[in-house]
Amino acid sequence: MTDPATHQSFAISRGDTTLIGDRWLGDGPTAVLIHAGVTDRRCWRDVAQQVANGATVVTYDCRGYGETLPTPGPFSHMDDLFAVLDEVADHAWLVGSSMGGRIALDAAISEPGRVTGLILLAPGISGAPEATLDADTQRAVTLMDEAEAAGDLGEVARMLTRVWLDGPSSPEGRVAGAARALAMDMIGIILRNNVSEDAENSGVDAWRRLDEIAVPTTVACGDLDLPHVIGNSRQLAERISGARHHLLPGMAHLPYLEDPGTVAQLIADTIAAG
Repeated sequence: MTDPATHQSFAISRGDTTLIGDRWLGDGPTAVLIHAGVTDRRCWRDVAQQVANGATVVTYDCRGYGETLPTPGPFSHMDDLFAVLDEVADHAWLVGSSMGGRIALDAAISEPGRVTGLILLAPGISGAPEATLDADTQRAVTLMDEAEAAGDLGEVARMLTRVWLDGPSSPEGRVAGAARALAMDMIGIILRNNVSEDAENSGVDAWRRLDEIAVPTTVACGDLDLPHVIGNSRQLAERISGARHHLLPGMAHLPYLEDPGTVAQLIADTIAAG
């Protein structure tokens, strides 16, 4: 349960939408946790409460996710992140998962003075070459396309959960219980909002500018994730000076839903090491 004495909710007006978030007040630096493109801020709730023992932890819903409403015009998730930082801290550790990792990388390149360090979980990378999908993922994508064409959002949600939570080569239902129910609920909101990651643009080509990143960086990825995501994560750690790489055994793209304790420990240890 969340301790009401240390937890605060917040809302930040961004013109045509309002970013909804949470903050856990703790001793130590601030860490902003940025969710993936198939989740919302709720994916971090168990992790956040553990990390808050040694840091102030902030989570928020990006546009079209969770409680933050979508917007019709062009926008930048990176600019929204800086608006959150304006509210909570001059500078912070950025913990980004997938899409959230891409946002964090873009921010670290655009305004390095505002980023204390990076913890990237299977991050997207702006400007990265288009992925070649493995056979299992391609089959899932084909089924998702067919379900979307038929207007069957329930089937689309099932397949997205299958790929991102279980892992494309793992048995469906490998991750069950509350974690699966939460994943399905988060994805359902995204599909109903018709969110597209292509709707926003930071204007940053991080793939060509990774050598500019000078803050402490840790990259982690589950060994059951999509093969090209695993490869990109390893290459990212090799190209950022001094970066550390962790392979998370037995986990796929959303490890904080599978084992929040392991992810919380990784974050806490990385922040403590500076």
